[in-house]
Amino acid sequence: MTKKFLLTIAITWLILFSAQSQTISAKISKLDAYYSQAFAEWNVPGMAIAIVTKDSVLFAKGFGITDVNTKQPVDENTLFALASNTKAFTATALAMLVDQGKINWDDKVINYLPWFRLYDPYLTSEFTIRDLLCHRSGLATFSGDLIWYGSSYSRKEVVEKSAGLKPVYGFREHFGYSNIHFIAAGEIIPVVTGQSWDDFVTETILKPLQMNRSLLSVKDLDKMQNVAQPHTLVDGKMHAIPWLDWNNVAPAGALISSVADMSKWLQMNLASGIFQSDTLLNSTRIFELQSSNTILNVTEGMGKLFPTTHFKAYGLGWTLMDYMGKKIVSHNGGYDGMISQTVFIPEENIGFVIVTNANASLYFPMMYKTLDILLGNPEQKDWSKWMLDRIKKGEEAALKAKDEAEKLRNKITKPSLPLASYEGFYGCDLYDSVKVTNENGQLSLQFMRTEGLKGELNHWQYDTYQVEFKAFPSLPKGFVTFKLNRDGKVDEMEVFVDNPDFDFTEFKLKKL
Repeated sequence: MTKKFLLTIAITWLILFSAQSQTISAKISKLDAYYSQAFAEWNVPGMAIAIVTKDSVLFAKGFGITDVNTKQPVDENTLFALASNTKAFTATALAMLVDQGKINWDDKVINYLPWFRLYDPYLTSEFTIRDLLCHRSGLATFSGDLIWYGSSYSRKEVVEKSAGLKPVYGFREHFGYSNIHFIAAGEIIPVVTGQSWDDFVTETILKPLQMNRSLLSVKDLDKMQNVAQPHTLVDGKMHAIPWLDWNNVAPAGALISSVADMSKWLQMNLASGIFQSDTLLNSTRIFELQSSNTILNVTEGMGKLFPTTHFKAYGLGWTLMDYMGKKIVSHNGGYDGMISQTVFIPEENIGFVIVTNANASLYFPMMYKTLDILLGNPEQKDWSKWMLDRIKKGEEAALKAKDEAEKLRNKITKPSLPLASYEGFYGCDLYDSVKVTNENGQLSLQFMRTEGLKGELNHWQYDTYQVEFKAFPSLPKGFVTFKLNRDGKVDEMEVFVDNPDFDFTEFKLKKL
């Protein structure tokens, strides 16, 4: 080749690279403007977003404040709860052990955790490490989460208690999101390595990625500065709420990090396991983590809303789908008072992370607007407006349903029995016991292994009482119904709290 020809090629590449850089720069500028506009439309105290390639950080910025009381500004180093984004870290930690030949994805769980049990003996004997990581046990989504939420049960105790959970689908037949099975996955690590899940993830992932501000325990927050506070709406006003210790569900949701630190995690995944020339994980393992294991339904309604999404699936710690002709690898996280989302597009060498400090769906329009602009979607939908309109309609429907329930309430009824008859302990295999007390004509309830689940019982109608768990303001008021047997004595208590995360009715609380 002549020098002139080589020079021509070099100039051509330089022009193409320059044009691409300008295009990315323009897209980032457009996104920044949209982020600011949308953030102003939401009642959310703070948010931070970072956009990266495997080589560089293209954008990292904070919006709003860390706390409605202190009003400190959010920046790219502000710490937020990443919740279920932790699952990909647990799956990656296990992938490292696969890399080392210490485990295989299809090893039986009971070979490592002899005490592991499911509702059916056959499932117990056949359940694999892969099954733990891809939500196909047959359990309903979030089944058993009330066992660990705010409770004093250890990780092992939570998994042991969950043996009584009844499946609603066939084994490996249907997607059912399980936090508890990620706890069990984390419990395999100390058996194989002699290190706790916490230490292993810190030593093999956080430190090599230089995620120096990231934590795996709420108990370490008092050592840190620049920490966001969780928030939730109480009577229409945003209130700061305490951090809740998630140690007993750590492998499923304990990560606390910033968008600056999470940028490095995304870069390693975009680079197929390599970070700054250091190989943390074989590219084959990265491929396996990001490969479909459990099918997720794409409904007709979803197809109309997202016409370029034809499949959804769950890999190992990652959610997978297509969008605008590209494979999207992502996960979100919901902590009590904080919501987050990580996304990367391997073919485009780009990823982003969104964190917020309120129980709000702001992450959703931010995610899809970011995808639209980065991938050049010609339909520039205002996702923020669309989501806010949808939320408003949902709130109106909920208010109407509440009014209808109030109209159906029979206020003139009384309890069937003297209040002393309702006192005592109620329990089930999934949960030790709930205590009902009567003090001066006021019934109260206390979940014995969950300090925050306590409240006064205020008569609603017949043998049903309304309860409010004030320690968890994000939970709405619920109902407690006492059921009588044929002899007219109290036999059972049912607790119902209408929320998407915790099914209180799974606890069949018989009077002890």
